[in-house]
Order: sequence, then structure tokens, then C-alpha cells
Amino acid sequence: MLEKFMVVSLMVLPLMVIQAGASSMSRTEKAVFAGGCFWCMTPPFEKLSGVIEVLSGYTGGNGPNPTYEDYAEKGHIEAVQITYDPSKINYSELLDVFWRQIDPTDPGGQFCDRGPQYRSAIFYENDEQKQLSEKSIKALEKSGRYQKPIVTELIKATVFYKAEDYHQDYHKKNPIRYKFYRYNCGRDQYLKKVWGKE
Repeated sequence: MLEKFMVVSLMVLPLMVIQAGASSMSRTEKAVFAGGCFWCMTPPFEKLSGVIEVLSGYTGGNGPNPTYEDYAEKGHIEAVQITYDPSKINYSELLDVFWRQIDPTDPGGQFCDRGPQYRSAIFYENDEQKQLSEKSIKALEKSGRYQKPIVTELIKATVFYKAEDYHQDYHKKNPIRYKFYRYNCGRDQYLKKVWGKE
């Protein structure tokens, strides 16, 4: 009887270890936001606990394999793709950070970057993200924070194309040039006026 118990234990124990290991592995999800220049959209998300990776890239267009030279011609928008651990940070929290980086009332671009390739948009990956985004937009509209209507687009996510390496973490690779560009573009001045210290 003891021998039979030991044999069964030796068979079951490895399975328990495998299951425990699988459950301890965190699943990840993705969020895609467009808010003008992707250089400026990367740092706010990278610093969040639970965010694993933030990539700069192009999405929303029709032409395949866009580059920095032709993404606008192909109908794409500059965006960031955020990979995150939903057990540490949720999609609604990411939306809250997103709104604090943009002017959602500007249909022609963002700050000094003009043109449809710089317009703001939320690219939802599934129905849950779509519903949370719609709820977030309604809450922002009711807040009375803006005098103009919210025009940030809500678009079903398609292929996200990673931008060239020199665009990734641009704020770290070229800190002086980045800070000069960001200040002169007027983003921070606008956000401070709208959000204050929130």
C-alpha cells in the first residue's frame, strides 16, 4: 500500500509543479494609443508599474510595412503599443494616463505636429477595451474640462508596425534634442493648463 502511494505521489507531484509554474506566469495584454508624436507618448507609460514594454510604431492605415518616410502616405498614424501585466495595472488606468498626454479636442493633429498622421486615437483590441474606452470618453465629456467636443477616434486595432530602431526610446537616446522638441511643441504647457498638478 505504501509503495503504491509513493508511486502515485511521484506521478502527481511533477504535474502539480508544472501547474503551479504555469499559474505563476503572468499573462500580458496590449494597448495601442495615438497621441501625436510617439516620442512624447513613450515616457509616461514606461514609468508605470506593470508596464512591460512600450514600442513606437505605425498603425491604422492600409499600406503594408510603413516606414517613417511613407507611413503618412499609407494612411497610418504614429502610435505606441503598450505591453502590460493586467494583474498590476488595468486598461482603465492606462486610459487615464493617455488622456493626460494629449489634446483630445484637436482633429488636425497634436500641438506642433499637424496632419492626420498625428491625430489622437484609441485602438481597441477587444470588446472590453472598446467598452472601457467609450465609458472613459463619456466621463471626460461630462467632466467639463474641455470647452470643445472630444474628437479622439475609437478604432478597432489592426496590424501594429514597429517603427525604426532610432525612434524607440528616443527620449533616452537623444535627451537634449527630445526635451528641446517637447518644450517648443507646447505639449507640457497645454497639459499643465488643463490638468494642473493632477
